[in-house]
Amino acid sequence: AEALGVTMPGASSIPAVDSGHDRMAAASGRRVVELVRDDLRLSKILTREAYEDAVATVLALGGSTNAVIHLIAMAGRSGIRLTLDDFDRTARTVPVLANLRPGGRYLMEDFHFAGGLPAFLGRLTDVLHLDRPTVAHPTLREQLDGALVHDPEVIRPRDNPLAPEGGVAVLRGNLCPDGAVIKHIAAEPRLLKHTGPAVVFDDYRTMQRTINDPGLGITPDHVLVLRNAGPKGGPGMPEYGMLPIPDYLLKQGVRDMVRISDARMSGTSYGACVLHIAPESYVGGPLALVRTGDTITLDVGARSLHLHLPDGELARRRSEWTAPPERYQRGYGALYNEQITQADTGCDFAFLAKPGEVPDPYVG
Repeated sequence: AEALGVTMPGASSIPAVDSGHDRMAAASGRRVVELVRDDLRLSKILTREAYEDAVATVLALGGSTNAVIHLIAMAGRSGIRLTLDDFDRTARTVPVLANLRPGGRYLMEDFHFAGGLPAFLGRLTDVLHLDRPTVAHPTLREQLDGALVHDPEVIRPRDNPLAPEGGVAVLRGNLCPDGAVIKHIAAEPRLLKHTGPAVVFDDYRTMQRTINDPGLGITPDHVLVLRNAGPKGGPGMPEYGMLPIPDYLLKQGVRDMVRISDARMSGTSYGACVLHIAPESYVGGPLALVRTGDTITLDVGARSLHLHLPDGELARRRSEWTAPPERYQRGYGALYNEQITQADTGCDFAFLAKPGEVPDPYVG
């Protein structure tokens, strides 16, 4: 929100018990009255340039994969088409400069006292749209003027990044034709290119009940697959994506495995977790066709997620696949299931995201 320009500078990282919250609340209250008087509306702030800057900020922070869905949906409500390709293109040009967990060492409190987002954005001025307005200043350039980094270990300089590319990668392949994401900065490097056999769980409860069963024969080389956890399959796309590692492997010292799903995960989670696979399995995406024992390759460098099956076998399995029965016949559940979009388009209601004008109720 601060990168978009819709908060006061420095608002996004104030520690929970810091008195800065009271001061920020008072400053925000004063400013919002001025915004009304000046008729400065969100539509003037939330431009394509603002969304592009927010994308660059998330990637340079090594931020949450959830931000991908949120920003695509918000841009859609603003009448702006933001896509996974925009994230992928920016990720290849923006380094990770925030040395923050889970990809780095420090906490958000450290980030705040190192200068917060104004200082951080000051490291990215070459990729930002500095002449766009914010709620606090006529231009972002003026907003960042004078912002200082107080700890270059927390907010790294451009010549000493935490990683040379953005912290979230967009994947494509026959398992995710409409895309998937991975926060690869928070994964063990050895797993960024990995091939292994799948162990498939059809739902989260089954996975919870059976993941520690030695009879499944799960090894560190396996690829754990969870399906029916997407926007419709969840329903609601819950944060199931950080699948647990079997207890007996944890006792052996295993701390990461490749895990793939059509779910989300918390921004503070870590691991080689491929998320947001689209289309989701519940609507017949390729994830629905995977079987235990199938070989899957994750290659983050190539931005690829591939299921090693001939096209003919995939077609045969698709012809045998049957859609799950509808959960809801009426009411909100039926409306949700009918209108919710897939992860790559923001998991928004189609009728709210469609192009068009909304008439002003106070006119006429």
